[in-house]
Amino acid sequence: MVEGVKAITKDWKYEAVSIGFPGPVVHNHPFSEPHNLGSGWVGFNFQRAFGRPVKIINDAAMQALGSYKKGKMLFLGLGTGLGSALVVDGIVHPMELAHLPYKKATYEDYAGVKALKKRGKKKWRRDVAQIVEQMMAALEPDEIVIGGGNAKKLKELPPHCRLGDNANAFLGGFRLWKQEDSVPRASRPEVRSRKN
Repeated sequence: MVEGVKAITKDWKYEAVSIGFPGPVVHNHPFSEPHNLGSGWVGFNFQRAFGRPVKIINDAAMQALGSYKKGKMLFLGLGTGLGSALVVDGIVHPMELAHLPYKKATYEDYAGVKALKKRGKKKWRRDVAQIVEQMMAALEPDEIVIGGGNAKKLKELPPHCRLGDNANAFLGGFRLWKQEDSVPRASRPEVRSRKN
C-alpha cells in the first residue's frame, strides 16, 4: 500500500499523511489485521515508511469527521460491514456498533454487504431502516449520515438522515490535522477496541 501511494504521489508536495483504516485503531495504530485486506498492518511503522507524520483513524470515523456540519451526528457506513462513528460538537468518537447483538446475529450481519447479497435489497433496506430507527432512539443524534459504498442502494432515506459521500473521507483526513477550535476534530486518532 505504501509503495503504491508513494508511486501515485511522487510529484506531490505534502507534509503529513492521514490513513482511514477499516478496523479498530488504538494509539494511532491498527489494533488487528483487517478482514478484507492483506496482512501486515499491525506493528507497521507508517511514519518511517512515508517519511512524514502519520495519523491513523478508523475509516468510518474519518468519513464521519468529513461529513460533520454541527451538533450531534451519527455516521453509519454501509459497505463491506457496518462502520459507525459519533461526532459531538466537532469531536469524533469512533464506535464499533456493528458487532452489537441484533435479532439472531449482529447489526453488521443485517446491514453489511453479505446481508445485501444473501437477503436481497428489499429485506436489506427494511433492516437498515429498522437499525437506523433503533440508533436514532438509543443515541438521540440531531441527524444521521448514511455513507459507504452501499448507501446509494437505499430507495429512500429514513427521517432525520442525509446521504454521505465516500469523498468526505478526504475532508476528514484534512480535518485530523486542523488545530482551530472552529473546525471539527478527532478526539484522538484512536478507538477503544472490542476484544477479539
